[in-house]
Amino acid sequence: MQQNLDETFETHDVATTSAKHRRFKGDHGEGVISAAIAVLIMAFLGAAMWVGFQQMWKTTEATTNDKITQIGSE
Repeated sequence: MQQNLDETFETHDVATTSAKHRRFKGDHGEGVISAAIAVLIMAFLGAAMWVGFQQMWKTTEATTNDKITQIGSE
């Protein structure tokens, strides 16, 4: 009886240990994935800012050229 009880505890300990090991093993790459998502978000924000800057630059350039033409014709 004591031998069966010891085997039951040993089996239970192995199952508990492997379950803990699986849980920690499953979270192993979570930091890398989070960093990759952050990099992608920053890349999209940078691209959006670049497009906005290009549009603002074109408008500023056109306005500046118009003012230079006005001043030169006076």
